[in-house]
Amino acid sequence: MQIRYAISTMVFWFRENPLSLEQECQFIKSLGFGVELRPTIKGLDECRFSMRNWSRLATATEDMLVSMYSRTDEPTLEQWDEQIECAKFLGADIVTSLRSFGIPQSAEVDGCDFSKEVVKMADDKNVQLCLETGNLSKIKHLGEKFESVRYCLDIGFINLDPVYSFKQYVDELGPRVAYLHLNDNYGLIDDHEPPGIKGGISVENWDYLYKALDEYDNQVTACFEMSPSSPSTMIRHAGEFLFDKLNWPNQPQKQPDDKSTVYKPG
Repeated sequence: MQIRYAISTMVFWFRENPLSLEQECQFIKSLGFGVELRPTIKGLDECRFSMRNWSRLATATEDMLVSMYSRTDEPTLEQWDEQIECAKFLGADIVTSLRSFGIPQSAEVDGCDFSKEVVKMADDKNVQLCLETGNLSKIKHLGEKFESVRYCLDIGFINLDPVYSFKQYVDELGPRVAYLHLNDNYGLIDDHEPPGIKGGISVENWDYLYKALDEYDNQVTACFEMSPSSPSTMIRHAGEFLFDKLNWPNQPQKQPDDKSTVYKPG
């Protein structure tokens, strides 16, 4: 497994403002991570992926691994086309939920005409779509229907499923996993705690995840997707668990010119 690491801008929610994007990206970059861009600032509706923002996004993320989390306001095909063009411009993958992908909450998956158009647009622009974990049987069905789509395995989500086990998700989806959302919870709600909380997902399951994915020659982006607490605290706790306790490889290294002394969020 080839593994790269990123931080979701979710870690800045409640702290960020429209002028802080460059500082957020520089802070993440100074720690050696890539960035997953969320489509909006918490509490605001304006989408970051609108064309007028592309140049700013490119400047803020220069020389970084970049991915995008799809807009979550039930985007139209025109809005999907815009964010796919944005992803092409940034050299980014797009992670999407089932709902944003046009899949209803109902148990059955129908004709998927909307999703088919989204996949075609992404394929035409050579943009990788990663479908974020939902119901296991539905996700597998969509994977069979759309060959180019890969999976984003959301670790916190699969810890909460009352029907399928953690290991079932890993076993069934592992060969096509290209993206991980790394977070933890206590088995009650998807509260996006940093990995490694006491009473959360067991070390046995974390080890099982890594060993299973390591069997496949996939290039995987592992993204810390955590809700505030302090961003620097969450990133440090998550890193200590993943790299010091679980011994995952390729730990990002701080850059010599560490700009985090200028910007200290939270």
